[in-house]
Amino acid sequence: MNRPAPRFGLGRQAAPAALSGDHRIALLQGSGDLFPALVADMDAALSDIQFETYIFDCTGAGAEIAEALIRAARRGVRVHLVVDGVGTGILCSPWPERFEEAGVRMQVYSPLGPLGLLLPKRWRRLHRKLCVVDGCVLYCGGINVLDDLHDPNHGALEAPRFDFAVRVEGAIVEQAGEAMEQIWWRLQAGKDARRHRLADLVRDLRAAAQARQAERIARESAVTAPGEAPGLRAGLLLRDNLRNRSRIERAYRRAIGNAREEVIIANAYFLPGRKLRHALVLAARRGVRVRLLLQGRYEYFMQYHAARPVYGALLAAGVEIHEYAPSFLHAKVAVVDAQGSHPWATVGSSNLDPLSMLLAREANVVVEDAGFAQALRSRLVDAMEHAGRRLDPLAYGARPWGQRLRDRAAFALMRLALWVTGNRY
Repeated sequence: MNRPAPRFGLGRQAAPAALSGDHRIALLQGSGDLFPALVADMDAALSDIQFETYIFDCTGAGAEIAEALIRAARRGVRVHLVVDGVGTGILCSPWPERFEEAGVRMQVYSPLGPLGLLLPKRWRRLHRKLCVVDGCVLYCGGINVLDDLHDPNHGALEAPRFDFAVRVEGAIVEQAGEAMEQIWWRLQAGKDARRHRLADLVRDLRAAAQARQAERIARESAVTAPGEAPGLRAGLLLRDNLRNRSRIERAYRRAIGNAREEVIIANAYFLPGRKLRHALVLAARRGVRVRLLLQGRYEYFMQYHAARPVYGALLAAGVEIHEYAPSFLHAKVAVVDAQGSHPWATVGSSNLDPLSMLLAREANVVVEDAGFAQALRSRLVDAMEHAGRRLDPLAYGARPWGQRLRDRAAFALMRLALWVTGNRY
């Protein structure tokens, strides 16, 4: 007889995300899966496209997304594009001119200004990768508008970047659309206030609110076709700097605390806080197989070296650490008990490090479905077995002093940066 999953030593458990069972969800790997699906939905758009991304790079396949936005705007679809001021900054010519000519409305979240990242308030970034088409379809994940075989800092890649997204139809699409609308109008309010166009802003806000209300009424009045099977149970986790500061991390801790058999996490920039490390250690000690698929190639000094000092306690507890070798790992996904009675999976934009957990706006989709969890698990297991290098605890303990010094220096700098922002992790 199955008993409720135990909760081991994690203190008060966070309430689970509100999940509903009316979703249709497709797992997409890399821009090779994502971009064609995204372009097809944008080419079929009738009313509006809301798009948010950290990086918008028009090199290679990225141009396909830009062209689809332009086509939609030219046929009268309302197109709102928000990019991050660090990840994207200013698009290179001729794209800004082409966007403006077609009617694509683009805004930059938190431009750096003359002092750049010297101001700690500029460390708060828009890291979500979201797209909502006609209020009916949501794309969410870790994939930027960036060709899988191109890196802005490292040039051409020999193998595609390892990352995931999901295409979703169902209740959480409206939730995502409303969150994106709020960001858009907040940015628009700042721009219009600087231009003294407050009256126009109020009129536009009212029109947008009325349009969203009309869409909501239309969706609520729709009736499911007789005999149609219920969809997947899913929920949307949004992290901000107000009410939902730790929502994504709490969901991870809850799932790990309830794990009975297996935890698999693939994460690009992995530097979990004390509570999340403790949850992983406890899971491994009670017999759960815990496997981590992490970045194996050097990308950024801070993220690469600051993560390594936390490996020791995890390895000592029996956690397996696999480092992805063929290309850059950019995934932010996890699967818990995919083959058990209570499968749990998440796909999103949130890394398990302080920058994502404390300073960035993030979005993850949580899915409780055996078929989806097993599909994601098979991709991760294949990557660990055929494209990963398992970290040997003895080799880790014997790493050169120079590397240890860099690791400790990066870890200390990360802690100092958190102290400057007034955050604890």
